[in-house]
Amino acid sequence: MKLEANMKSTLFSTTSIPDVFFTEYLAMANGNYIKVYLYMLFLSKYGKDIKINDLSKSLSIDVKSIQEAIKFWEDLGVITRKNNGYILNDIQEIELNKLYSPKLTASPEIAKKIEKDQYRAKAIDTINTLYFQGVMSPSWYTDITLWFEKYQFDEQVMLALFKYCFERSAMHRNYLQVVANAWHQSNIKTYSDLDKYYQKQEKLNNIEKKIAKKLGLSRQLTEYEKAFVEKWSVDFNYDLPIIEIALKKTTSKSNPSFDYINKLLTDWNERNLRTPDAVEEFLKSMKQKQKDIKELNKKVAVSNYQGRKYDNLDALYANVKP
Repeated sequence: MKLEANMKSTLFSTTSIPDVFFTEYLAMANGNYIKVYLYMLFLSKYGKDIKINDLSKSLSIDVKSIQEAIKFWEDLGVITRKNNGYILNDIQEIELNKLYSPKLTASPEIAKKIEKDQYRAKAIDTINTLYFQGVMSPSWYTDITLWFEKYQFDEQVMLALFKYCFERSAMHRNYLQVVANAWHQSNIKTYSDLDKYYQKQEKLNNIEKKIAKKLGLSRQLTEYEKAFVEKWSVDFNYDLPIIEIALKKTTSKSNPSFDYINKLLTDWNERNLRTPDAVEEFLKSMKQKQKDIKELNKKVAVSNYQGRKYDNLDALYANVKP
């Protein structure tokens, strides 16, 4: 039989064995089967004709055991018989196909999983083509499969994840993981969820910029200040017109803070003031109350003064001798 390859001298060449051989095949094969596979893998680089008898002599294994070993690897799809020899197949590709190739007979549950796997395989293939020029490292396949299971992203979200990081020139695992975690914490699973998330982020970014401008800040907001803005915009569902009323209240402060603005907006939210008009009406009424209290205090002060004046005169008269 002929094993095809094109390599340099054995002194300078190496024979690579994928890690998947150790994780998927090593435990199921006996010692003779492993010796036959490794030797065939080695010989396949040199394109020489070799016979079963030659393998038997080279490996000191009887012919029957050689034949059994070859059949074992054929049954697993690791090698394929040809008219003039054998082809050693890519075992990494074999394992990938196991993950994503549909079975002919399956229960409805398995069939559903197979269909999902097919979509995922297409998504991974698209990622490979768009962001790795078709030469994506096998370890990425494992990572992406893990992320599908861990985060329950649909295929469009996974594609969007790589697009997001690629556009920011951050195609490394740590950054992808950080973004994936952030999306997961925001309950993103489908592309519809992601679209709503983008809309929320765009709204927050616009409000943050306008707040910074109105407060005369030449820097970006801190993480804590952004948390305040998200609270006002998302939790309280306040748009900029209401927030701006609170910002105007800081003009009387020598050192306005987000804590002060937050106290105002929290109070308005607890009073269920949902529109700018409602807030303005409330502030107007509060101003009137303060004015009324001030007038009342003034009257009380005058009354007390007059009372004290009368008492003094009475005391004066009481000390006057007839």
